[in-house]
Amino acid sequence: MALTAALLSSAYSRGRCCRHKVLCPLLRPLLSDSVSKLYSSYRRPGSQPEKKTSWQDIDFSFKKGFDVLKTQLSMLKKETENYLRGPGGHPLSQYLLEQTKVLWEFRSQEDLNKWVISSDVEIGGKSEVYLKLGRNNQAALLYGTLNTEVPRDGETKYSGYCSMRAKPPVDDLYNYFMFTRGGPYWEEIKIPFSKFFLSSRGRVQDDQHPIWLDKISTLGFTIGDKVDGPFQLEIDFIGLINDRAHTEEFAYETYERNPRL
Repeated sequence: MALTAALLSSAYSRGRCCRHKVLCPLLRPLLSDSVSKLYSSYRRPGSQPEKKTSWQDIDFSFKKGFDVLKTQLSMLKKETENYLRGPGGHPLSQYLLEQTKVLWEFRSQEDLNKWVISSDVEIGGKSEVYLKLGRNNQAALLYGTLNTEVPRDGETKYSGYCSMRAKPPVDDLYNYFMFTRGGPYWEEIKIPFSKFFLSSRGRVQDDQHPIWLDKISTLGFTIGDKVDGPFQLEIDFIGLINDRAHTEEFAYETYERNPRL
């Protein structure tokens, strides 16, 4: 009698669990056979009792239950990830892969003082560049006029550039050509370090190698597209992103200038 009560209790639990989408498929393989065999074990008065007790006929398929549990947990994980959101409304999976650390933001004049601007005026050119806070003091606005007219000094061959660089300036630089949509809406630009190439005093070097992350000391922006006229670039913040999905080490070919034969 105690065994029958336990089985009925299990059957009742099964009925309640069916309301849950995850537990129902898990418990169904374990309890479906037990309930059916409960009713099949009824004996008419005067019939011979069975040699085996009813609980020995129950098929406890633990392997099948674990397989169903694994499938259901996998589905639950996907459904949860689709609903969870990280900062800025980005999917949680993207946020976990891309941890952002803000290095520069522009909210005051003190933030702008950490940067220096320059142009071809230093070599006798006529380009103009300015830096100020943007609308509502929420960004840096780099603007000016580009002029590619070469100074008539008999030495300078090229002109027409404006730059904005964090202190201190250096001669050896790693560069990347950045293109924007031109507004009027904000856009988020991500530049992998593997895309930077080495140059010195404006000349691309033959001996290329990946950038040494522990040697980075400054960052800057230079406009020199040889198109005369006004320009402007508005920057909200500059930060670092830890993107574990990016595995590229260096995007360009490397070779030795004087290989050994």
